[in-house]
Amino acid sequence: MEHRQAYWNRNVFWPSGKYSVDREFPSMSAEAMSFSTHRLHDRLESVLFGKDEIDRRIVEMGEEITTDMEGSTLSVVAILQGGALFMADLIRQIHLPLRIESITVASYHGGTASSGTVSFRQNQMPDVEGRDVLVLDDILDTGRTLSAVMETISLKCKPRSIRSAVLLSKRIDRAVQIEADYSGFDIGNEFVVGYGLDYKEEYRNLPVIGTLKSEYIDADS
Repeated sequence: MEHRQAYWNRNVFWPSGKYSVDREFPSMSAEAMSFSTHRLHDRLESVLFGKDEIDRRIVEMGEEITTDMEGSTLSVVAILQGGALFMADLIRQIHLPLRIESITVASYHGGTASSGTVSFRQNQMPDVEGRDVLVLDDILDTGRTLSAVMETISLKCKPRSIRSAVLLSKRIDRAVQIEADYSGFDIGNEFVVGYGLDYKEEYRNLPVIGTLKSEYIDADS
């Protein structure tokens, strides 16, 4: 028991019922724990939406989706990688039975503008036949990605119905005429990172959404 306690005694309830905080291991300061995030924050030119604002809007979206899709056989399909964080938070605000699926595509290919080509990166499609599908993506830009995914799922997977939700929607003329059924925030034609949105696969872990300083963006992007 002594060996077990020495190894696992970190913020746990022991059989005795006592709450124990391990003092044998040095604790990490709040400053040290947030050091990496602070370094990322320093690379932002501006913050468009803070964590609290994002959280509040996702709660509102979840309430709306819950009301609209009550009684459905709901399957949520996240477009990866960008839609992963959005899905994780949104599904906890949808108070309905649901299944989770994902589909991996790419359209930016490491740059700051959509390449115009949507690449599907998986062999097996989501199993949503006869179900009510809600496709989630981080951002609606040219419309090519969301349109291609919804069309592919509709044709190959045969859902009963299909809707879409995006965290961000750019106020631009789209290459494909499509709008999401649910949208978190409208933004201008700017390149943003954070909360799942990336630049060359980085910055997804920022808890906020903002624009990068020019020195952190390659000139040829």
